[in-house]
Amino acid sequence: MWLPPALLLLILPGCFSIQGPASVRGPEQGSLTVQCRYDPKWKSYVKWWCKGAVWSSCQTLVKTTASEWKKDRVSIRDSQREHFITVTMKELRRDDQDIYWCGIQRQGTDLGVSIKVNIDPEGTVVTSSENLLSRTIANSHRGLSSGSNVRTHYILLVFVKVPILLILVGAILWLKGPPGVPEEQWEQPVYMHLSSDLTTVTAP
Repeated sequence: MWLPPALLLLILPGCFSIQGPASVRGPEQGSLTVQCRYDPKWKSYVKWWCKGAVWSSCQTLVKTTASEWKKDRVSIRDSQREHFITVTMKELRRDDQDIYWCGIQRQGTDLGVSIKVNIDPEGTVVTSSENLLSRTIANSHRGLSSGSNVRTHYILLVFVKVPILLILVGAILWLKGPPGVPEEQWEQPVYMHLSSDLTTVTAP
């Protein structure tokens, strides 16, 4: 029988009663933390964390028989005031990669939400969104610094280097002085100039 998607969601165990991330990841030999939030009416119930893709046969690793419980490399803590479960897995191994479940134990069918746990092998470089953002900011800073250097050079050229060059050229021209009158012209007697002028006037 076909069921509308909204109705199908309502019959799934734990739908809207407990929620968690679709997937998490951690490095091999490292650790990861998962938080699952639940409805306040379930705060006094036992919470658990189990491993296995099949809901009905997953292996329970830890459960909150106390406010916090640890077994081997896995611990679970129930923050009843904030209404969320915190699961921590340490010393991660590659075979830890699997489907896990955050669950609430109750009469009848338990409530739960599935979470995919991914393990990155040692030496794997994972480029996160934070790394991409910081890299983009660093590149923009380098671009701004380069543009600032160009503007500074242009200002120095216009307001410092060019005026200094003009001052130097003016000083050189001033030292050389205006072109002088040849000394031979001043040594000629005055009567030579007068006789030449008279000859020019009396000529027919």
